[in-house]
Amino acid sequence: MSRNLRLMRFSPWCGMLSSVKRTPRIALHAAVVLLTVTSASEAAADDGAGPFGVTTVAAANSPTARVGPLFNGGQHHCTASVVRSPHRDLLVTAAHCLDGDDDLVFVPGYRDGKAPYGRWRVRTRYLPEGWSKGQDEDSDVAFATVEGKVQDVVGGNGFATGTATGATAVTVTGYPSSRDVPISCTNKPTAHSRTQQRIACPAFPGGTSGSPWVNGDGQVVGVLGGHEGGGATPDVSYSVVLGAEARALHRDAMR
Repeated sequence: MSRNLRLMRFSPWCGMLSSVKRTPRIALHAAVVLLTVTSASEAAADDGAGPFGVTTVAAANSPTARVGPLFNGGQHHCTASVVRSPHRDLLVTAAHCLDGDDDLVFVPGYRDGKAPYGRWRVRTRYLPEGWSKGQDEDSDVAFATVEGKVQDVVGGNGFATGTATGATAVTVTGYPSSRDVPISCTNKPTAHSRTQQRIACPAFPGGTSGSPWVNGDGQVVGVLGGHEGGGATPDVSYSVVLGAEARALHRDAMR
């Protein structure tokens, strides 16, 4: 049975009902190990050749163009990604990334201070009731629309709920707050609990909250967040298991 949701529609300049704001990901682990790009370390998000559990600087390509940091002023603090929708303007991220009334801007494919696909102002936010009322870590997933059809520029991933945890490997791509390039890691998630999944990917620190977990079919099957705000250490990350609540929220966000 679907959990009861109340659709939360906010513009960045309107007050949020929740006065609690969490630090995206645990920011105590801001240092990132030196990462290098090698073709061998970029595993496909399936059961093919690895290596798995290796974090690298993400290649600039079509899949990573759909991922970008969320900026508040001159600083980026979270990650979001484009998912397909009828209006072609929809992002998915962690709910704790959309707390507050900040004027947020999404920059897909951001790299070294450059915005190759433009800057897109966040317009409307969609948060599940479980998060807006009590910051329930099992409800730490959210959607937002932007001003303009960003999907026409960078494409979009699918959004899949009800998939079996660990049925396939996923690629996690995100933006550490301390870096201006995205990082990426492929591995198989495992169950942490009935409502939470986890993945062993080293050096995913503060700023990577909201990073999409994309399977080999180009579907987002997880969003970095949830348990412990996404993880108490940068080497193990979490996501809500995307189920009925996420499915209902996604449906509302696409209207």
